[in-house]
Amino acid sequence: MYIKKILLTIVLLGLIGGGVLAYTVYDAFFTPNTKFNNDKAYVFIPTNSNINDVKELLEPLLIDFSSFLSAADRKKYSTNIKAGKYALKKGMNNNEIIGVLRSGNLPVKVAFNNQETVKDLAGRISKQIEADSVSLLKAFNDSEFLEKNGFNKEDMLSMYVPNSYEFFWNVSAEGFRNKMLKEYGRFWNDERLAKAKKIGFSPKEVITLASVVHKETAKVDERPRVAGVYLNRLRKGILLQADPTVIYAIKKESGDFTKVIKRVLYKDLELDSPYNTYKYAGLPPGPIAMPDITAIDAVLNSEKHDYIYFVANVENFGYHKFAKTLAQHNRNKVQYVRWINEKKINR
Repeated sequence: MYIKKILLTIVLLGLIGGGVLAYTVYDAFFTPNTKFNNDKAYVFIPTNSNINDVKELLEPLLIDFSSFLSAADRKKYSTNIKAGKYALKKGMNNNEIIGVLRSGNLPVKVAFNNQETVKDLAGRISKQIEADSVSLLKAFNDSEFLEKNGFNKEDMLSMYVPNSYEFFWNVSAEGFRNKMLKEYGRFWNDERLAKAKKIGFSPKEVITLASVVHKETAKVDERPRVAGVYLNRLRKGILLQADPTVIYAIKKESGDFTKVIKRVLYKDLELDSPYNTYKYAGLPPGPIAMPDITAIDAVLNSEKHDYIYFVANVENFGYHKFAKTLAQHNRNKVQYVRWINEKKINR
């Protein structure tokens, strides 16, 4: 009888201990463990993070990090941490949080446009993904990659078609670059390639001319007409004489792309640069900025006309006056020069 009591006591203690253990495990896994008030909290876990890095990120968001750590250890998350962007929902328990951190890496929207240099592009992208501007710039300038894919240092900006794209936040610099090459190929579909061939241009040449059109006018509805002027000049063997190319040449020469130049002077036209289309015939060696898609399509779908010249229209700011003859252009130009002098715009 005495032995039975001892055995019964042992069994009861075992059941109580098991119950306590079960409750502890249940509490660690299934009790809500968030303390933020918003519906969601986003967590960005860098590449090669360890559990201490995760603690620094999660501790401000959780009621009890030690219970999370206990659950993470049991589920072997502590030794298998994955980089990425994750969304934690209010009221999640540790089991749900670990599930999200294991397989819920969210894509991010990466957008860019109007960058003048690949350095500017690298800076813009580094604000949107994990890779920093140094690693991005190194990937962009990789000479082996450029040569293999038909680009060089002058025209490599052509490869990055401005738009909004989906990436995982932790994509590498090389991964970003490689996907952009695929997007470039996707952008240049059969229809666009046929239109480029019709005007005798390669895709890179289209983008180079589009960059000049983009800089000449911000008015999307005017871009096909401006593109038509430049195509007419090229067909006739006339110098492009595009002020934006001279401005780019000045910036490139000085190394200062933050410089603001509102007026091109006659002395600037003498600058010996392949980007100076007042001195050198044809297109510049590469794009003078990143043209947006409307400018690219303006070149591919240019307006058919006989205009050879244009100048800023001071009666309708943002637009231009177009001319078929030099005499007509000079009359239009007088009005513009008078206006710019009255405004005392000397540079």
